[in-house]
Amino acid sequence: MNKSKNSVLKNPIEQMLDESTMTSFDHVIINANIATFSTQYGFDIYVDNQADSNPYGQLHNAAIGIKNGKIAWIGTKDQVTAHLPKYQDSQITDVDGKWITPGLIDCHTHIVYGGNRSNEFEARLQGASYQDIAAQGGGIVATVSATRAASIESLFTQSEKRLVALMKEGVTSIEIKSGYGLDLDTERKMLTVARQLGEKYDIHVSTTYLAAHALPPEYKNRADDYIEQVCEWLPILYAEGLVNAVDGFCENIAFRTEQIRRVFEVARLLDLPVKLHSEQLSDIGGSALVAEYKGLSSDHLEHLSEENIKKMAASNTVAVILPGAFYTLRDTKLPPIEALRKHKVPMAISTDCNPGTSPLTSLLLTMNMGCTLFYLTPEEVLAGSTIYAAQALGLPNKGRIEVGCDADLALWDIARPADLAYQMGLNPIQGIMVQGQWRETI
Repeated sequence: MNKSKNSVLKNPIEQMLDESTMTSFDHVIINANIATFSTQYGFDIYVDNQADSNPYGQLHNAAIGIKNGKIAWIGTKDQVTAHLPKYQDSQITDVDGKWITPGLIDCHTHIVYGGNRSNEFEARLQGASYQDIAAQGGGIVATVSATRAASIESLFTQSEKRLVALMKEGVTSIEIKSGYGLDLDTERKMLTVARQLGEKYDIHVSTTYLAAHALPPEYKNRADDYIEQVCEWLPILYAEGLVNAVDGFCENIAFRTEQIRRVFEVARLLDLPVKLHSEQLSDIGGSALVAEYKGLSSDHLEHLSEENIKKMAASNTVAVILPGAFYTLRDTKLPPIEALRKHKVPMAISTDCNPGTSPLTSLLLTMNMGCTLFYLTPEEVLAGSTIYAAQALGLPNKGRIEVGCDADLALWDIARPADLAYQMGLNPIQGIMVQGQWRETI
């Protein structure tokens, strides 16, 4: 059905709201242009005929009513104007034609870590490969040493800077992985810092257990023994309330599919969702494995085969695209974007913020990279930072603007949504709302 792009698409339920309801919102936003990313307002990025979709699910001259941290109503300013005298000035935000999107979601990060690896950046510029650096004791293992040595206070202080940088660009939800501890105490320390960051800044933090990230030095040539420990630590950390999901690094320089399967089996027993670093450097079947377990996402994917794309489509597993690592490593193997589109696999996009291969704390720049390096459209990268990023974290009430969803919003001084991917270095954020509460930019 062709839907107007210049007026609010009215929901019959919204039209029936009575005066008592229309005067009971905690907050009202008026004069807004909104990128809803909601199918209720015509968003459908994979529709066969684009004329039948409404890009971004956009609404013009719209209004939003917010109640108890949720979006309670969406309509036009005219529908709410008569009720505005019932509200205090502090309860009304007139955004004067600016754009509102869902709060951005960075769905794949390693922001909690100790140390610095700019020396490896220099080495790569002099010709060393990622594999060369890892073989010489660099890479993940170098960060492991620094993270193990850091106190919890030092680790928090280092990681806080990276979170604040992301929040300054509209991020209201984030995933934070462990994986630079590779022992029980340091994995616990990392996940604890991730929880503390969420508590201090009162944003949603999804914590992911990634002990199957690399082989620690003390387990050299004993990968199966280490995986046994990874499986033993998982129930302990889960019982402590530190784990929301389970991840692994399934690669020719990391762990085999049968080793990751053992970790996933423990996750299944605990009813924890899984995801995977896979097909970044080779194709050893990681995406097929995560699809078998109905995983939330498979991430990186430069070497992903069409056969496994079909499996991801069948399991509704999100493809998380990470252009920061591609850029930093100066990779030349593009992820199979056209095949992912063909099979309608949802594509999220994320910074992959980490010390070695993507020291990136700008989701806006990540969007631009997704367009320029991978030929994604501005609508795809913004959807990939909102609705599909939420799906990649298993957050059904985030990432889109519709009645019943969390009131996590970002306010932008832009002419159109494509500006967020188009501009580089100019941050147009005006503010963020988290669970119905406006905040000044950090």
